[in-house]
Amino acid sequence: MNKVEGKQFTLKVVLKVDLLLWITIVFIMIGFVILTSMKVGMERKLDYITANMEDEDSSINAKSIIWWIVCTTAWGIVSMFIVVLCFHNYFG
Repeated sequence: MNKVEGKQFTLKVVLKVDLLLWITIVFIMIGFVILTSMKVGMERKLDYITANMEDEDSSINAKSIIWWIVCTTAWGIVSMFIVVLCFHNYFG
């Protein structure tokens, strides 16, 4: 491998790692923004459910809260996987 090929290879590796790092940072930041913006609405829905246990809207609100919890958990698991992948690419 000559000098030019070595530099191109190094540049591709650096761009790949930097792109993964930026994807990780953006994914986590967007997730936090969405999580915090929806948190207040979920608290309101939970208050409504506890105040009106036998209302039909309570089951609809309960389902949306359950889906919010499921999606938040999935976002957390994917975030952890991406962070581990970043560490593996940098140090592994």
